[in-house]
Amino acid sequence: MKVITTWTVKPGAIREAVSRFLAGQGAPGEGVALLGRWHSIDLSVGFSLFESDDPAALYRSATRWSDVMDLKTTVVVEDDVAGPALASVYKP
Repeated sequence: MKVITTWTVKPGAIREAVSRFLAGQGAPGEGVALLGRWHSIDLSVGFSLFESDDPAALYRSATRWSDVMDLKTTVVVEDDVAGPALASVYKP
């Protein structure tokens, strides 16, 4: 499954978050693949796209940043999945 995590750095934690990221600690843990990561140009928010079939692995990865970031993770599907599901409910 694919998940998007939206993250914001907690007040007062920017130096610690940047330090970890620059030290190479931004990679996800075992069992989670990072497909992409985007940072807003004003440093207010960021987005990471992950893939994993292991919710526990996703949880473990999140716990490594939860002290310095507020995280919101959402399971997502692509158009080829959403289209048929919508068509089965909202028949024209």
